[in-house]
Amino acid sequence: MTSFPPALLYFAGAIVIPWLPARLRQVMFLAVTVISFGFIVNLNPGESLGLSFLDLELVPLRVDGLSLAFGYVFSLVAFLGGLYAFHLKDRSQQVAALLYAGAALGAVFAGDLFSLFVFWEIMLIGSSYLIWSGNRRGSEGAGMRYILFHLFGGSLLLAGIIWHYSQTGSILWMHFEGPSSWLILAGFAVNAAIPPVHAWLSDAYPEASITGSVFLSAFTTKVAVYALIRGFEGLEILLWAGAVMVIYGAIYALIENDLRRILAYSTISQVGFMVTAVGIGGQLAINGAVAHAFGHILYKALLFMAAGALIYATGKNRLTQLGGLKKRLPLIFGLYTIGAMAISGFPLFSGFVTKPVILYAAESNHLDIVYVLLYLASIGTFLHTGLRLPYYAWMGKESQIPLKSLPSGMYWAMGLAGLSCLVIGIFPGILYNVLPYDLQYHPYTAGHLWETLGLLLFSGMVFWLIKHRLKPGEMINLDIDWFYRRPAHLAYRLFVEFPSICFGQFGTMTSSVVNHLSRIAANPPGFLIWHSKNVFNRLGLISRPETEPAVFNPHRYRTSVGWMIIILMLVFVVLLFAMLVYTH
Repeated sequence: MTSFPPALLYFAGAIVIPWLPARLRQVMFLAVTVISFGFIVNLNPGESLGLSFLDLELVPLRVDGLSLAFGYVFSLVAFLGGLYAFHLKDRSQQVAALLYAGAALGAVFAGDLFSLFVFWEIMLIGSSYLIWSGNRRGSEGAGMRYILFHLFGGSLLLAGIIWHYSQTGSILWMHFEGPSSWLILAGFAVNAAIPPVHAWLSDAYPEASITGSVFLSAFTTKVAVYALIRGFEGLEILLWAGAVMVIYGAIYALIENDLRRILAYSTISQVGFMVTAVGIGGQLAINGAVAHAFGHILYKALLFMAAGALIYATGKNRLTQLGGLKKRLPLIFGLYTIGAMAISGFPLFSGFVTKPVILYAAESNHLDIVYVLLYLASIGTFLHTGLRLPYYAWMGKESQIPLKSLPSGMYWAMGLAGLSCLVIGIFPGILYNVLPYDLQYHPYTAGHLWETLGLLLFSGMVFWLIKHRLKPGEMINLDIDWFYRRPAHLAYRLFVEFPSICFGQFGTMTSSVVNHLSRIAANPPGFLIWHSKNVFNRLGLISRPETEPAVFNPHRYRTSVGWMIIILMLVFVVLLFAMLVYTH
């Protein structure tokens, strides 16, 4: 079979879907993801596809263990997202989701920087529309800020690619070094949501459609993690950037009120684990980053699905608006609990077999401070996603909120996502076998079990003691983006409103001058007569008649053509005489 980028299957589906009837569109969406997965399964490490374009040697397909691992999970989550949105009739969202998922697959299989950049920007197109499709009060603004962030990151990436090409003469994607690498790293950092360029994530994900947020949680940040692995493995600054992320995201998730914003900050924290692993470097840490990315994509999709289902059923999206829904929505609660136990690292769930690989890598490299920070973040994860969110959303006195029934596709998608979390947790070898390197790690040891159970028990006791302090409130939590969003109003007034006023006034003045000049040019002798009368009037020599207009009217004091010719001839003679006098 001839190899070609699997992204093309998604792009072809995006072209065909708008022309199909509603039910066939949904079937086509799922068919594209299934066919793509089957195609990826049949790819073998070492396969590649080369093309020549504008004197550049492009490699739009490069297959190895790293790209295959991400390709598998991207196809799986695209199928789950399509099944979750099976009830959706909006063809625009379906096209955007296919473009987004296809571009993510294209990026992880790209072997050159030009192909990477093209797929990188197509991801922006698809994801932006999914944010706008939320049709919430803040969706438009969040979508625009998302675009600005990613255009900024894409510009840095493009500048770095051009600089890299000018230095090396190659656009092959490899481990980066040299000055140009810092621009490329900055472009990757924006999509990875590394503080302080992370606010686009917590700003945009809660404003997207409930189906769109499932796709958003899966692709952008994980493609960035893949890019960091491919280009910057072992870079020490990533070690500490990731350590900051795990704590930063956990703290904000503990104080947020919006369901999906809690999960968004949780995503920042979990991506921090992966970024830390990239900074550690080495086969063990990279296996940990890939394993955790694989598991995170699936259980975070489940969590966003469950949160979206709760919003769909109740029409509410804040913890302060919910509560007491456990008995009325038991299936959603149960499926959310599976995702929460997976992300918290309960035994028999996927998080138990993925996240500890990173902790083990940090411990093996004697990074004690980093290990402690990751450990504290693990406690925070259980507190905000495993305890606080479900406690205030589902527990308490039974709620009387009117409920809307959910489409069956939502339940099926959440059920399959939950099943994947259990299968990976019970049979970790299924995941370990698709990692880029051989992994000699056994999660189900007595020491690991006791350590995990102790951590979970301690976290539960802490929550019970301080739950009143973690009670959500109707308040605005300021993030780093305040420092550049607040001055943005001043910048807007200084660089947009003020120039606009100045140009407006200049335009008005120019129009007035042109208007006066056109009237004068229409009747110069009349203007001289009118202006002379005004001068004589001010000197007191004559008085202005009541019929005399205050503004010059070119239709008054009309002069015959003969008189005009005589006057012009006299003026010409005077000028000629003056020139003769001046020259002699």
